[in-house]
Amino acid sequence: MKSQPTQADKATISTLNGLLRGELSAVETYNQAIKQLAQEPIRALVENRDDHARRVGVLTQQVTIVGGNPETSSGVWGSFAKLVEKSASLAGRKAIIAALEEGEDRGLADYRKASDTLDASSRRVVDTDLLPAQKHSHARMSELKQVS
Repeated sequence: MKSQPTQADKATISTLNGLLRGELSAVETYNQAIKQLAQEPIRALVENRDDHARRVGVLTQQVTIVGGNPETSSGVWGSFAKLVEKSASLAGRKAIIAALEEGEDRGLADYRKASDTLDASSRRVVDTDLLPAQKHSHARMSELKQVS
């Protein structure tokens, strides 16, 4: 029989699920941006979407390892992402890329802040895999923003 999660485990699960909601939202947002820019496919958007989807898998697995139930919806962040993307689409490519880069900024801040509330194993996953990958996604969008 599986034991109940400790308070520390609950804090870790909550933090991981928060990161997971952010990643789910990122995947949704990139899917929308790719659809809106279908006439001019941008490889960096597909790469970032795929990177965020991989992080969804890693976070889902980590939540399960700690003893929690992984989130399956982006929740409020997903609704926010849809609103941002809808308004950005009215302004065109530059606005969409700027909105995506802003989302990458937020993701980077979330990963940096998360370490304080994670157990050692989850912190290691974040610090050695997820945070470096998020930095890469952020850099990719920053570069694209510069040339757009």
